[in-house]
Amino acid sequence: MAEGARPLISAADLASRVAELGTQIASDFRGRSPVLVGVLAGALPFLADLCRLIDEPIEIDFLSLSRFGEGGRVRIAMDTEINLSERNVILVEDIVDTGLTLMVVRRLILARGPESIATATLLDKFSRRLVTVPVEYRGFEVGEEYLVGYGLDLAGKYRNLRDIWAVADRRGESFAPPW
Repeated sequence: MAEGARPLISAADLASRVAELGTQIASDFRGRSPVLVGVLAGALPFLADLCRLIDEPIEIDFLSLSRFGEGGRVRIAMDTEINLSERNVILVEDIVDTGLTLMVVRRLILARGPESIATATLLDKFSRRLVTVPVEYRGFEVGEEYLVGYGLDLAGKYRNLRDIWAVADRRGESFAPPW
């Protein structure tokens, strides 16, 4: 086992839950051709696996955010290319924590006049929520741990781990990746 970390969610458990979410989304959006909007970069592995498990016509686009200023204000670093007006949009997130970023993203998308908007997140830190935001599709509820793997990073590293790991030291000084 990696020093300073413990496995939290295995690759097998991730695959199983993502398959369940894909089936549920396909059923809920049957005949509606949703647009999956992945919030980069953390959502990429989840979105890649999820989209292959939705047996309905879909489109995929991306949105990238950055934070700036002392208050951590959110701005769009890369915007979607697909016109989302009158479309069924599913925001795909890696993790919802306080809900503040998701609230901003939902407002941005709602201003574009979609027919509907839903959120699919792999991980939900519900206990840390500061604002109420709808999360229609939730993979796993997790606690306070700092997490890496399957899209989640530590100083830009470890997004490519197949499992999700809880890291004791957020600086990553004691984390030895399990490869």
